[in-house]
Amino acid sequence: MFPDLTRDDVFRIETRRLWLRWPTARDAEAVSRLAGDPAVAEMTARLTTPLPLHEAEGFVIRARAANTAGDGLIMAVCRRAAPANLIGVVSVEDRPDETEPHLGYWLGRPFWGEGLMTEAAEALVDAHFAYAGGRALVSATMVGNRGSQRVLEKCGFRRTGESAPVFEARGGGVPSYTYRLDRAAWLDRRGTIAGGPSL
Repeated sequence: MFPDLTRDDVFRIETRRLWLRWPTARDAEAVSRLAGDPAVAEMTARLTTPLPLHEAEGFVIRARAANTAGDGLIMAVCRRAAPANLIGVVSVEDRPDETEPHLGYWLGRPFWGEGLMTEAAEALVDAHFAYAGGRALVSATMVGNRGSQRVLEKCGFRRTGESAPVFEARGGGVPSYTYRLDRAAWLDRRGTIAGGPSL
């Protein structure tokens, strides 16, 4: 899915306030603490609460393997002023129950309300379409998770329906909204934002 450019752990994406980089072993403690927070985990499909350190370490290993293989791009979200300190994760991955790549993300609760997740998600969406030649992305958010819905809407995603996919860490069958962004809409949006021709 992703080209050689992203398959090296020196790859990073810089935005105005953030650094997106490969997760490393030293991130496991922050993943365990921040992602295991009930306020964060309970809004996701796959995170458990608490999230034991060994599971966070396993996540880092799996993320690095997926990045190396080009099967996805799973990035640690850090402030530019503190690039060693993970505050969240954003990813594009194939999922067995979906036919198009899935955008996923979470952000530690101390960092909510600043627009950081939107900034990180937009950067990875751009990477998917610009570097990987992506044709579409999908995502999903629980019906009650208005913050996540705003992130997707600000990134140009459109709601495509309502369903109850398997949110395995929540016991499955959680009502959710599904979202999609295709390449044409992404190009149109980029042209509108830039005020000039699309890429």
